Amino acid sequence: MPHAQVNGVELYYEVHGTGEPLLLVAGLGFGVWSWFRQVPDLSQHFRVIAFDNRGAGLSEKPDCEYTIEMMAEDAVALLGALNVARAHVLGHSMGGYIAQEIALRHPDVVSKLILVSTSFGGENAVLMSPETAAQMRSELEAEDREAALRRGLSLRFSDRFLAEHPEIVEEFLARRKAHLPPAYAWQRQFAACLRFETESRLNALQAPTLIVTGSEDPIVPSENSLRLARAIPNARLMIFPGARHLVFIEQAEAFNRIVIEFLKERER
Repeated sequence: MPHAQVNGVELYYEVHGTGEPLLLVAGLGFGVWSWFRQVPDLSQHFRVIAFDNRGAGLSEKPDCEYTIEMMAEDAVALLGALNVARAHVLGHSMGGYIAQEIALRHPDVVSKLILVSTSFGGENAVLMSPETAAQMRSELEAEDREAALRRGLSLRFSDRFLAEHPEIVEEFLARRKAHLPPAYAWQRQFAACLRFETESRLNALQAPTLIVTGSEDPIVPSENSLRLARAIPNARLMIFPGARHLVFIEQAEAFNRIVIEFLKERER
């Protein structure tokens, strides 16, 4: 299994396909495994690079303070280790935080930016409810973890999707259970998210940007995407009605098509 030593940690990564590089940056506690409905389509058009952030999946999980800036530097160092000078960057949720930091700290590295189910953090972000936060924590701390993970499905998928696509839901659940991080590592990532903020810097963002959200996301409410779109120069916004936090899985076919079209579009 391929690993790269970057910034003092070993990161697990996978590379699929050929063409322009596209870096996929996963969300809180998630990793390579979560892109199972993206890699087959996107790798037909791009050299898709997916990896596990520090603290998740098959990457190292040091028990020390994490920051979004640190994880952004991990990602840039990974690209360097793979001899990738410039890439498109797609980040989901916490991965969207990391993607923003990559684009702001290393504008020469990012061709185009896609921010999914995410926000700019800070005091003007719209937070999840206390009940949602408690449910997320219980998925790693509950005695009956299986039951807690199943309850958490409703935070991530619409009721309709859960009813109509049980086979995809079960595949997601099996993948997630196989890659659950230890509670301390999840907490390290979560603490990094709480300290994140880019609102005051976003007017300097240079990369063409697409923002995607599900209208019914309870984890990162969709109002955050509207605020991001107003803060980022010339950003485009795509809202999937009824979808929840894992819009890229729930609406995979349409999501992948929009991503491919956006990334292949030539700037005028």
